[in-house]
Amino acid sequence: MREIIKKSMIIILILLSQIIFAQEKGKIEGFIKDRITQQPLISANIILEGTNIGSTTNEKGYFSISDLPVGLYRLKISYIGYRSKIIPEVMVLSSKPTFLNIMMDEEAINLKGVTVTSGYFNTDITEQISIKQFSYEELRRTPGGFEDVVRALSVIPGVAKQSAGRNDLIVRGGAPSENLYLVDGFVVPNINHFATQGATGGTNSYIDLDFVGNTKFSTGGFSAKYGDKLSSVLDLKLREPRKDKIGGKALISASQFGFNSEGPLSESSDFLFSLRRSYLDFIFNAAGFSFVPQYWDMLFKYNFKPDNKNKFSFLFVGAKDDINFNIKDKEDRFDNARILANEQRQYTAGFSYRRILSNGVMNLRLGRNYTNYNSFQNDTTSTAIFKNKSKESELFFDADFFFKITGKSDVNFGINSKLIKTDYDIYFPDKFETSFGEVLPVNKIKTRKDFYKFAAFANYSFNLLDKIEFNLGLRGDYFSGIENNLSIAPRVSLSYMLSPVSKINFSTGTYYQAPSYIWLLYGNNNKLNFIKVNQFILGFEHLLSEDIQFITEVFYKDYSKYPTSKLRNYLTLFNTGVGFGGAESNFSSYGFEPLSSSGSGYSRGIEFSIQKKSSEVPLYGIASLTLSSSEFKALDKIQRKSAFDQSVIFSLTAGYMLDNSWIFSMKFRYASGLPFTPYHNFGKQKVDEYLSENLPATHGLDLRIDKIWNFSSSSLIAYFDVQNVYNKKNITGKRWDYYKMKPEDQKEFGILPTIGISYEF
Repeated sequence: MREIIKKSMIIILILLSQIIFAQEKGKIEGFIKDRITQQPLISANIILEGTNIGSTTNEKGYFSISDLPVGLYRLKISYIGYRSKIIPEVMVLSSKPTFLNIMMDEEAINLKGVTVTSGYFNTDITEQISIKQFSYEELRRTPGGFEDVVRALSVIPGVAKQSAGRNDLIVRGGAPSENLYLVDGFVVPNINHFATQGATGGTNSYIDLDFVGNTKFSTGGFSAKYGDKLSSVLDLKLREPRKDKIGGKALISASQFGFNSEGPLSESSDFLFSLRRSYLDFIFNAAGFSFVPQYWDMLFKYNFKPDNKNKFSFLFVGAKDDINFNIKDKEDRFDNARILANEQRQYTAGFSYRRILSNGVMNLRLGRNYTNYNSFQNDTTSTAIFKNKSKESELFFDADFFFKITGKSDVNFGINSKLIKTDYDIYFPDKFETSFGEVLPVNKIKTRKDFYKFAAFANYSFNLLDKIEFNLGLRGDYFSGIENNLSIAPRVSLSYMLSPVSKINFSTGTYYQAPSYIWLLYGNNNKLNFIKVNQFILGFEHLLSEDIQFITEVFYKDYSKYPTSKLRNYLTLFNTGVGFGGAESNFSSYGFEPLSSSGSGYSRGIEFSIQKKSSEVPLYGIASLTLSSSEFKALDKIQRKSAFDQSVIFSLTAGYMLDNSWIFSMKFRYASGLPFTPYHNFGKQKVDEYLSENLPATHGLDLRIDKIWNFSSSSLIAYFDVQNVYNKKNITGKRWDYYKMKPEDQKEFGILPTIGISYEF
C-alpha cells in the first residue's frame, strides 16, 4: 500500500511539473485588410518590435506567428502605399491564440518626400478630431474601472467626474442623455444596468469587456454618419472568436461572477457567449443592508462566413436588473424611501450582413431594442408614492455603404429607420410636491404611443494638395413624435499637416437630437422641437516621440431649443438625468409637466492631454486637464451654471508592466465641485438661489496590481484593486434630513478594496 502511494505521488509530481514548468508558448494570428474596401492586403509585413520575428500575409490577408514565449509584444505592420501601424500591447497567453483584425489606411499625405506615419496613434480619415481609441487590454486594467468600458473612459479629457456608484457620461458639459452607444454597429439606447430612463447612464455596463476588441470614443465633432445625439459617440467593436478550438473562461470580479465561451462551430462559423451574475445581493444581505440590488447579463454573437466576401452575424446583448428591500425598522424604511427602485429588462437583438464589393463594403442591419422599466418608490411608511411600468421598443433597419473613389477620396452614405412602440402606465397616488414647493400636474398616465424615425446621411472625405484632409457631411432626421419633425445638419472638418509630426484640426457642424420618448407623454409636449447644438472645435496635435502624443483642443457648444418646464420656470431638462432620479430629484428628468423648447445655453472650454503608449519602455499612461464652463437659461431667462459644470478636471492614469506578468497601475482624478441649490430652514430649496452654490472639490486615488500565470494550455489572471486609497469621502450632493431638520451631505464610500480572478482555457 505504501509503495502504491509513493508511486502515485511521483506520478502527480511529474504531472504538476509538466504544467508548471512547461515552456509556455502562445500564438498571434489575424487578418490585415483595407479599412474601407475590406479587401485583404497581400504580402503585408508584420514585425514583432525588438525581435527578429515576423511574418507576411497570404492571399487572404491572413498571418500567423507561432511558438512565441508568453508575454507582451508590439506589432509593427507596414504595406507599400499605406500608413504604417503599431499595435503597442498585444498580450500573448498560453490559453488561446491572440487574434487581431487589423485595418489599414492608404497613405495620402506626403511632405517634401517624407511619408507621414501615425504609428502608435493612427486616426480614421473620417473622424479626425476629438477621438480616443483604446484596446481591450488598456481598458481591462484601468484602476477603479471594475472592468467597465464606460468607467474606463473617465480619464479622457472633457469627461466629467461622477460619483463612485455611477457611470453617467457628462462629455464637454453635455447632459447624460446626449451620448450615443454602438455595439458592432448596432445602436443600443443604454448599455448600463439600472439605467436612468430617458438618459444613458447607470451603475455599470452590461457589455462583457472580455469580448470588446477595441473602442473608439468621440467627444465631439463626429461625422454625419452619427446622429440623434449631441455630445459623444462610443463605438464598441467586438473581437473575433478564437479559431483553433472551443474554449472558455470562468471569472469572479469586483461585483460579479460568470462564464464565457467562444470558438469555431465549423470551418465557416463561430460564436461568442457570456453569462454573468452579480453577487452584491449575497454581500448586502450578509451585511444587513436594507437595499439589495441584483443583476444578470448575457451576450451572444454568431458569425457565418460562407466565403471571403459575405458575412452574416446575429447579436444579442441583454440585462435583467432587480432590487429587493430588507426592512427591519423605521430607519430602514426612511433610507429606502429615498431610493427609486428600477427593476428592468432590456436587450438588443439583430441580424447583420456585410458584403465586400469591388471597391467598398455594404452593411445591412435589422433588429430590435427593447426595455421594460418597472420603477417604484415608497414613503417612510412603505406606501407607494410612485409607480412606473413602461415599455419602449424600437424595430430598426440600417444600411450603409463605404466606397473608395480614388486613393485620396472616399464616400460613406446610408439610411436609418425605426418603428417605435411605447406603452406607459404611470401612477402618483397623490399629487407630488417638489422640494421647491411646486405640485406636479400628474396623477396618472396610461397611454400607448407609436412613432417612427427616419434618417439619411452622406459623408465625403478627400485629400487636397497632399496636406489637407477634408470631410464634408450632411444629415437629415425625421421624427413623427413632434410637430416640427424634420432637421437638416451640415458638418465639415479638416486636418492640416504642418509637419510629419504635427497637425491642426478643425471641425464645425450642426447637431440635432429628438426629445426622449417619455418627455412627450404630458399634454401638448409633442410641440417640442429637435434640440439643437452648433459645435466649433479647434485642435493641435504633436508627436513628442513615436509613442508620446500631445493634444490641445478648444471647443464651443451653442445650445438652443432645449426642453424647459412651463411649471418650473427655472428648470431646463438639460440639468437632469444623472443618478437614479425619483423624488430626490423631483422626477425632473421624466418631463411630467408642460414643456417648451425655450431653453438655451453654452458649454465652452480648453483641453490638454499627453498620452504615452507602451513601447520599448513598458510604461503607459494619459494625463489630461480640462478647463471649462457651461451655463443655461430656462423660461425665466436667468443665466445660471449648469448642474454639470465642473470648471477644472484633472486626470492621471499610468501603469508599468514588469517581467511580462506583473502590471502596476494607478489613477488619480480631481474635479471642482458641482453646483447645488441651498435649502430654507424649513426644508424647501431656494428657487431664487437655484444652482448658486458649489460643493467642495472631489479627488481620489485608485491603485491596481495584476498578475498573470501561464500554464501549458491555460492562463490565470488575478488583480487586486483599491479604490479611493486615502479614504476621501467626497461630497456628491445635498439633501434634507427630516429627522435632524437640516441639510445633510451625500458622501461616497471610503476606501474600497476588490479582488478579481479569471481562469481561461
